[in-house]
This record gives sequence, C-alpha cells and structure tokens, in this order.
Amino acid sequence: MAIPVGVLGAGSFGTCLAMLCAREHDVILWARRPETAAAINRLHRNPHYLCDLRLPDRLRATSDLEEAVADREIVICAIPSHGVRDVMGTAAGSIRSDAIVVSTVKGIELHTWMRMDQVLAELLDPAIHPRLVFLSGPSFAREIADGRPTAVTLACHVESYAISVQQSLSTPAFRCYTSRDVIGAELGGALKNVIAIAVGICDGLGLGLNARAGLMTRGLREMTRLGSQMGADPMTFLGLAGVGDLVLTCTGDLSRNRRVGMELAAGRDLDEIVGGMSEVAEGVRTTRAACALAALHGVEMPISEGVRRVLDAEWTPAEAALQLMTRQLRSENE
Repeated sequence: MAIPVGVLGAGSFGTCLAMLCAREHDVILWARRPETAAAINRLHRNPHYLCDLRLPDRLRATSDLEEAVADREIVICAIPSHGVRDVMGTAAGSIRSDAIVVSTVKGIELHTWMRMDQVLAELLDPAIHPRLVFLSGPSFAREIADGRPTAVTLACHVESYAISVQQSLSTPAFRCYTSRDVIGAELGGALKNVIAIAVGICDGLGLGLNARAGLMTRGLREMTRLGSQMGADPMTFLGLAGVGDLVLTCTGDLSRNRRVGMELAAGRDLDEIVGGMSEVAEGVRTTRAACALAALHGVEMPISEGVRRVLDAEWTPAEAALQLMTRQLRSENE
C-alpha cells in the first residue's frame, strides 16, 4: 500500500532513497535551493547529483520544508550532520506526532559530540522518540540508484517501527535488516569514516595491502572499544553497520573519506581538498569528535588520533604511519 514519504536532502543519498521509495509510495523530496526543486519537477532529474538518471514521475520536489514533512507517515533525514540541528529543528513543528523519522546521517555533531539519535531526541516531540529509526550499513548511493544489490540495517529502540520501515523500503535489490542497537549503528556509521581516511592515507603513501588490512582490523577494534564504553553491543560492529560499512568505505573508489586520505598523502592542503568536493566527507568532522569522545570515555584510539594530527597539520602522513608502527608493543586484545 502506498504511503506518503518525505525525504529531506537532495544530495546523492537523499535522491537515491527518494527514487527507491517512489517506486511504491508518494514521495516529496526537499531541496534547500528552490532552483534545484524546480529543475527536478521540470526535468525529472536532479541537476547536481545522479543527474544522468531519470527520477520517477510520481516523485516531486519542493524547497518548502513544511510541505515536505506535513502529513508524511515516514520522514527520511538525509542531510549532512552539520545541518541536522538547523533543518530538523525547523521541521520539527510540522512533523506528525505519529510519523516515523528515519535518519541516514553518519556523523557526530561538532562541539556537542552528540550522536544523531541524541540530536534528534533533543529536537523532536517526545511522542516521536520511539519512532526514530537509523539506517546504516554499506551503501553507496550510486549503486542503490543503479539497482545493484545492497543490504543495510535499520536500528530502533522499538524494533516494531524498524520492521515497519523495513517492509516499506525493502526491494529485491535493497534488503533491510533490523536491530535494536541504536548506539552501535550510529557509532559504526560515523567512526568508519575516520578509519577510511586513515586507509586512504595508507593507500596514497603506497604502503601496501598488508598495511591496509592491518589498519582496517585495528580500526574496527577502536570502533568496538569506544562503542562498548558508550553502551553499544560489541556484536553490532561485526555486522552491516560495523565491518560491512567499514570494508566498503575503506576500499570503494566511490568513498569520499578514502579520497580525502589519499589527497592528504599526496601533499594537498585539507581546505583545498574539502573545498573541491561536491559532497561532504563526514570523516573530517567525525575525527575530532571521535578523539574527544575517546578522551571523555578513557578509550585509547591511536589510529583516530593519528588521523586527527594529520588533519590538524601536526604530523605529516608519513609521520603518522611511523608513529602507529612504533608504538609500544602489546597484546592484540588490548
């Protein structure tokens, strides 16, 4: 049965999810710029992202935030982490109290160090809190839009709402699993971007496949350590929101965070790298948040700290690699 869905964010991920939903449901896609919304409605294409793909006729766009969420049974938030507080704070009063809100945001808020589930809980009506669902897992927008097989997880404290979204979003090419571990899904989706920058540096320096595999494995250990301290189920990091997303983001050529690391290894300035990207590499902000959370919870995260020092120009990429390899020797389980 068709249901009304609002998708906030006309970047590549918001656009691909709007396309996915519009096969079965009535979808409104919110774009920040009126000219983008007008172009989508006129051309049935997004002029900035996935622009070679025709959008379904039943999908329409708007730059009116209230219109995008009012009377929508499902509201999908697919905007960069630094815009969530502003956009969702503005939209909050227009979202139905019985709506399910799905966040696809893989980041941590700068300065507050809050996960997106915490930010949304602060902004939205308490009646919506049980209906907050968080989508995570290995999912490049381009491949979803092309109909290539993709598996993700939907985490919600009340799993029945995750199951409801699962039934609404799943297709033969887009398979959704459910989970009750919101903290694990949120941290897995955010922290893997930091490790992807490290792997990009490793690849850019030409350090080899052994080094890449070691970084990914020890990076997963860092993610699990911090997640466990913050209340996540360690097993979540062995699933789609953990190792699944980590493998994709560290090795896929479409990974923005890996590309940041490779450009840093080539000697480019961070501001120049970020300024030249059409979409946000969440790992740049998340690195600082990860290190702050690690300090707060007394967790050692040497890879994340090394990435932070490179981003802040305290170490060169080569110095960061040497520091990691010459740390005090210890048990693998530490």
